[in-house]
Amino acid sequence: MYKFISILYFVIFSLYVWFSRQPDYFDGEFAPATIVVVKDSASQKLVTKANFTVGTMAYQVDADYLFRNYQAGDKVAVIYELSNPKKAAVYAIWGYWLTLGELVASIVMWFVLFQVAVGITKNPTPEALLEQLEYVPEKKTKYDMS
Repeated sequence: MYKFISILYFVIFSLYVWFSRQPDYFDGEFAPATIVVVKDSASQKLVTKANFTVGTMAYQVDADYLFRNYQAGDKVAVIYELSNPKKAAVYAIWGYWLTLGELVASIVMWFVLFQVAVGITKNPTPEALLEQLEYVPEKKTKYDMS
């Protein structure tokens, strides 16, 4: 049961990640970008941004990700949609494909659903237990199609 639940979790989570990214991986375009450190106008803190150009227009996208430290001048790839390059993302495993919130939420959901499944099947009623013990499979001939 552990194997089946774990395999099912990984398949569903992989499909979710593969088809839910924004900007979309299948329709997105890639562009080279350079990391710059700028002062945020609202909080007056230094933040890292990725500068990239599409045609003649220059864009900046946030490059601050948890557990990822970019230095000024680093070269990265950016994924964006042609219809809206302002909503680009730095293309990386951590930050584009996997985010902390999604990872934690999916693991918590897996754990809760697994505990529900164990709780349901752990203590069967006496009637169900008796029915299982009295079960005798029907004898069928080798080529019986019914």
